[in-house]
Amino acid sequence: METSTARAIHDPAADFYIGALKKLQDTNIPFLVGGAFAFAHYSHVPRDTKDIDIFVKPEDCPRVLEAFERLGFQSEVPFPHWLAKIRLGEHFMDVIFSSGNGTAKVDDLWFDHAPRTNVLGVIVRLTPPEEMIWSKAFIQERERYDGADVAHLLRATGPSLDWPRLLMRFGDHWRVLLSQLILFGFVYPDKRQNVPAWVMEELIRRLTVSRPNLQNDVCYGTMVSREQYLHDLEQWKYRDAREEPDGPMTREQIEIWTRAIGTSK
Repeated sequence: METSTARAIHDPAADFYIGALKKLQDTNIPFLVGGAFAFAHYSHVPRDTKDIDIFVKPEDCPRVLEAFERLGFQSEVPFPHWLAKIRLGEHFMDVIFSSGNGTAKVDDLWFDHAPRTNVLGVIVRLTPPEEMIWSKAFIQERERYDGADVAHLLRATGPSLDWPRLLMRFGDHWRVLLSQLILFGFVYPDKRQNVPAWVMEELIRRLTVSRPNLQNDVCYGTMVSREQYLHDLEQWKYRDAREEPDGPMTREQIEIWTRAIGTSK
């Protein structure tokens, strides 16, 4: 078990987060620490951070919020499809149970493969690198692109990744994974062996046998950017790949997420 290499949160916020982690442990509700602490732990790239991201299963999020409310904290759920917040004064903690595009829902597998480490003096479990890569690969906004994070994670953890599980996570969206792996090979020519040959062969095979679907009027761009493909939906009348029944989000959830463009999560 190692200590996270994320740079320490500056006081007085540190006391808030240490206390929040201990209170979470007291609830006996399973949770994982993600964000900068998990990224720095796996990639060995130090990262300044002003907050902590906590990951829980969707059904456990209300229980977490209720437990903290009983202790005098304030809570809100600004984005019902993936994110809640716990506040005390000027400090807050994100409680995450999915991803902005609704795809990367936290489930039992996150916990089954979560390592333990020391974060701010508290022994906690981290989000697994496979699930971090899965969720980060889809973040391709103009103002935020997590491709470099994916590359750093692949550089550090590629040889030990559970590649079958990673392929399973991407499912029908395997092209997103393939694009990240191609970019990784460009960024780190000396680390191309970190991606097993059979993975690239399988993804290239899928690409080779795939054919255009001229009857498909769905735009999948919204899966990687909530803003940059709005024109396609509004003017070119593509259907939104995120929307039920084909996607994971309701129309109301998409509208809430779209209205928040330009604000922080």
